[in-house]
Amino acid sequence: MTDAAGFTDPVDEAANWANELVKRQHRGPGDTVEAAMHRASTKYRIEHQTLWRLRYRKPKDMMLKAYLRLKAAYQAEIERQEAKLAHELEVTKHLRGPNATPSPAEAEADALLAAHGYAPQEDA
Repeated sequence: MTDAAGFTDPVDEAANWANELVKRQHRGPGDTVEAAMHRASTKYRIEHQTLWRLRYRKPKDMMLKAYLRLKAAYQAEIERQEAKLAHELEVTKHLRGPNATPSPAEAEADALLAAHGYAPQEDA
C-alpha cells in the first residue's frame, strides 16, 4: 500500500512479489499452492517460511536480506519473461515474413517491450 506521502510499505511490496513468484510456479489444476511455494523457494533460494509468512501472516517488519532476495528474484523473473516474449515476437515476425502486415498482438508486444527498455525489432 502507498500512504499519503507516496511511501510504499516494503512488507506489502515483498508480499506482492512473493505471490507473483508463487503464481509463476503454479502448474494449474491438481497442483497446490503449497507445492508451488516449495518450488519457488527452491528455484529462487528464498526460505519457504518467508514465502508462507508473506502469504498467510504478513509480518509487521522483515529482514532486509529477505526483502532484497525477493526483489532480485522478482526482477529476474520479469526479465526472463520479457526475453521470452522478445524471442517469441522475433520468431513470429520471421515466420510471417517481411511483407505481411503485423497483427495487433505483435504491435502490442512491441509496445510492451519498448516500454520496458527493449527496442522493437524491425522487420528484416
